[in-house]
Formats: sequence, C-alpha cells, structure tokens
Amino acid sequence: MQRYQVLILFLLGLWMLCVERLLAEDPIRDAVVKIQSTQLAPDYQRPWAKSSPTKSGGSGVIVDVDGLHVLTNAHVVRFASQIYVQPNSTTEKYAAEIVAIAPGIDLALLKIKDPEVLAEQSALQLSDELPSTKDTVNVYGFPIGGDDLSVTEGIVSRIEFSRYYFGDSGTRIQVDAALNPGNSGGPAVVEDKIVGLVFSGIRDADNIGYLIPAQEIRMFLRDIADGSYQGKPKLFDRFQVAENEALRNRLSLEKETTGVIITKPYRKEDSYPLKRWDVITKIGPHKIDNQGLVQLRNDLRLRFHYFIPQLVKEGNIELAIVRDGQRIQVQVPVEHKMELLLPRAMYDYPEYAIYGPLVFTTATLEIGQSMTRSSRWLALLANRRSPLISRMMDKPQFPGEQLVIVPTGMFSHPINKGYANPSFQVVSHLNDEPVKNLAHLVELLRDFSGEYVEFTFAGQIETLIFRHAEVVESSEIILEAEGIRHQFSPRLRKIWNAGK
Repeated sequence: MQRYQVLILFLLGLWMLCVERLLAEDPIRDAVVKIQSTQLAPDYQRPWAKSSPTKSGGSGVIVDVDGLHVLTNAHVVRFASQIYVQPNSTTEKYAAEIVAIAPGIDLALLKIKDPEVLAEQSALQLSDELPSTKDTVNVYGFPIGGDDLSVTEGIVSRIEFSRYYFGDSGTRIQVDAALNPGNSGGPAVVEDKIVGLVFSGIRDADNIGYLIPAQEIRMFLRDIADGSYQGKPKLFDRFQVAENEALRNRLSLEKETTGVIITKPYRKEDSYPLKRWDVITKIGPHKIDNQGLVQLRNDLRLRFHYFIPQLVKEGNIELAIVRDGQRIQVQVPVEHKMELLLPRAMYDYPEYAIYGPLVFTTATLEIGQSMTRSSRWLALLANRRSPLISRMMDKPQFPGEQLVIVPTGMFSHPINKGYANPSFQVVSHLNDEPVKNLAHLVELLRDFSGEYVEFTFAGQIETLIFRHAEVVESSEIILEAEGIRHQFSPRLRKIWNAGK
C-alpha cells in the first residue's frame, strides 16, 4: 500500500511539473500582457483644464509590427498621461507610449519605452480568415477579480457588420465567453492565432461579448504603416432597402433586380456619380440583395459596406447601378471621414481662448449631442434658434467653417454687470465681422484696436459690448484669480503671439 502511495505521489509530482513546463512554455500566455493607465479626459466646459485622473485597466497582446509592440483597445489608453505594461511572466511594470490610436474602431498600438523588455517575448500571429459560427475560441486577459491571467472558453455565436464608435463601423464577432472589465484588449485565439480582440460586452446580458476581428486589425496596421492613421474608406450616401412593392414599381425595377436605393447622395455636385433613386445592385463583383447584404460564404452574409476597404482602387469603388431603367457602372470616390460642421472630439483636447470674462471653444458633435439629451437645454437652444441644434449634422458651408461657442458661464468680474451668461451660445460676429472659426476669432481679437469690442451671438440673445482696454485688463486679473496658466491653447497661443 505504501508503495502505491509513493508511486501516486511521484506521478502526481511529475504531472504537476509537466503542467508547469507547458504553462511556462505556452506562447499564448507569454504574449498576453496586463495594461494599467492613468487617463485625463478633457473637460469640455472648462477646456483649459482636464478632468480628474482616473485609473483604467485592460489587457493587450504582443504582436510583431516592425518589431514587437503591444496591441490593445483605444479606450484602455485614450487620453492616458501614464501607461504601464506588465508581461505575464513578471510582476514588473514597464512604461509604454502610444504609437497609433483609432478610437472609432477601438484599437491602439503601444511601444514599451525600454526596447529590451520584450526581447525574450514571443508574438502572436493574426488569423487570415474570419471564424465560423460555433467555432470554439479561448479568450485571454486580466479581468477584475484576480491578479493572474484568466482564460475563458466560448463559441462564436454571430458575425455581423455593425457600428463601432464615433460614427465608425466594421465587422464584429459575438462570442458567449465570460468577459468582464479588464478583458478589454485581450486576444481571442483559435489554433494559436488571434481571431479577434476583446472590445466590449453587454453588462445586463449573460456571456455576450464582442471581438474586433483580425481582418479589422490588419486594416488598422496597414493604415498606420506610414506613421499616421487615416481611417477606413467609406461611403456616406444615405440608403434604403428595396423591398416595398410600391417603391419598386415606382422605380420600374424588375423582379430579379436586387439592391439598395440611394435616398440622399453624399455630394450635390453634378460630377458626383450617384444620384437620388439610383439602385446599387453590385459592389465590385458581389451582388447586393434587397436588404443591402452580400453573400460572403455559405454561412455568412454581411452589409455590402464590408467590401469597401477591400475593393478600393485609387480612391474609388466600382458600383453597378440601375438608373431610370438603365444598367451602368460607376466609379464612386470614397471618404475617410464625414465632413461635419460639428467635428467629433475623438482623441484631441479642445482648443480654447480666454478673453476677459469669456471662454471660447469649438463646438463638437459630442457637445451638441449632450445638449440634446437635456430637455431643458434643448428647449432653450431651440427657442433661441441656435445653430448648435439646427445645424448639428450639417456640412461646413465653406472650407474651415466652425461654430465657436461659449462653453461655460462668464468669469466673475465687474464688467459683466447686467449681462446674462451666454453659455453654449454661438458667436456669429465680432464688431460686425463674421466669425469663421476659433482661430479666426483669435486673429480678430489680436488685431483689434478700437474703443469697444462687440460680441454678437447667433439666434435671439443679447449682444455683449465691453470697453476694449477694460476687457484686456480684466483678462490678466481673471487668469490669476482662477489659477489658469495660459490664456490660449497651444496652437492659438502661436496665432496670438504672431501678431504681437
């Protein structure tokens, strides 16, 4: 009996030693890292300052992109003042910096500042294909609830072309693996290759998480190869499905003709190849059905937008269309981002200018949308006919047009006497000169030499008039009293100083 116990203990010890060696030599585990960052988000109402620091944790994976780098989610490191990477094989944390970031598709590439840290590490490769539904995936990461690497298993339950963030879109993979905060940026692996990167989950649903597929990661890495990120090529025309019989009869569509209908072309110029009521039937060689889907393989249909980045040639995409009963081929120019009067504040801190008791900044889509979520502000701005509401989704009317707003109440000073706060109001004129954008306003203020400076706002709101000498004097007093270091953000500071 004692011999058997010794043998069992020996075999158990041998088994544990083998397991330890396998784990120690596991290239997947060794390629997964923990990421910790300190993030300083912008304060859009106080654009000269930043929000209080917050700690963010996530995961990443080592990839070979002209050397070993760490791939993770943009939201893990966005607006980070400090980033630390902890390899799985050590408790040491190493400083890192962002090489490239794409908040729309939620990807970021990091470089560890000490090049020797990853010298002995292995990199994981990206899969060449999308997985299939019901494929088993293993998800690696460092979710909350422990310090060690976590591995969970699940199956691919859905693949679709969907919206990501900031108006971007792409393919995403839905899995039923258990994903929690901290898993973000960790790899999902099939046969030792990355099929996707964890980027989100649904808190109120059990075991529903989403991956950024390897295909989207490859496009991101190709885009940043030249040192800058442009974004995915897109079509911004508005479409509707071609299922309704009355609609099809109105357009004289034959029964076998399938596709999507243009309801609003992105551009109005006569030279733009798409017109209202055009029916797009093919993208490249791929037939589009009446729901706007294309057959990718037997078990997978995706929105036709999936093929745009893959079929672009010299900035154009070939489409087959039906117009007034005629079938024609057109070359349509693609865009990397939509032209918006209110740009998206993706990863830049807001610019600002402080002049006397007033703060000026550029209106962004996020600011406009935050106003519409407040019924009080929405009613107030709509009643005053503010372009912040009425022109929210407009294109600029001329190159460089921006809406300049006052994002907060006026600083306290005697020269404000009798004036109401122009919070979130749009500056239309400075002394009868139309304001084109924030840089233009700074130039006008810099070069002004009259006795009175007059600010006119769009919509039904009072005009503010100050003595020029008094408002200049008040600027220094207010900056000192509020503890504000600079009167202008860096670029605007250069413009102001250029004329002095």
